Amino acid sequence: MNFIRKIVTPSSKGEDEGFYYAMRDLLNFYPKKIEFYERAFTHRSLKKVDKNGEPLNYERLEFLGDAMLGSVIASYLYKKVPKGTEGYLTQMRSKIVSREHLNELGKDLNLIQFVKSNISKDHIGDNIHGNIFEALIGAIYLDRGYNFCKKFIYEKVITPYVDIAKLEGKVTSYKGLIIEWCQKQKKKYHIDTYEDTGNESVKHFSVKISIDGEQIAKGRATSKKKAEEQASKRVYYAFQSQIDNL
Repeated sequence: MNFIRKIVTPSSKGEDEGFYYAMRDLLNFYPKKIEFYERAFTHRSLKKVDKNGEPLNYERLEFLGDAMLGSVIASYLYKKVPKGTEGYLTQMRSKIVSREHLNELGKDLNLIQFVKSNISKDHIGDNIHGNIFEALIGAIYLDRGYNFCKKFIYEKVITPYVDIAKLEGKVTSYKGLIIEWCQKQKKKYHIDTYEDTGNESVKHFSVKISIDGEQIAKGRATSKKKAEEQASKRVYYAFQSQIDNL
């Protein structure tokens, strides 16, 4: 047993043994190259570089993880819904890998605890949760290959969260839904977005949405997109019976 432990225990200089075993517990397998996972949780604010002077943070792994996640989800949906059209399958995949959903996954796994950054975690932004979740998938792919990557996605995403029936009714963009409804009903839609920071240290934006000249809802958040979605969601609930009956 001691011999086996030596094989799987991190052995290179300076490796954080606590981090290694935390990753093992999270992944349900032994990492081979822990440096991939260390990079997956390194924020660009640290300005770390490799021996060639290239940036050493999670962003490239995030790109790779996004591609791997999309591939596995696409394959799952193709097999799960044999009669689904290309448009239907694309829509279902978009709902599963939406930024909102990925942020929820990252939060559920408490991945933020592993992030190393020079910025307070309260000020990095909500998307950090989804970004590092994708970076983690990228690290798994580089470390152990496609099959381990697929297994992790099934365990952490598909099995606990993917319900086709619920996904069909899930709204991914309230703004898009309201615009589409207004176009079909030939209603005039206007959105007014402006900076509304006030005395706060974090920048905020406010949104007002009017339909046929009447202001229907307001929203306020730390990004334009969030504020627009917040206000659009309120518009949806104001006209829900009409929108749902289309």
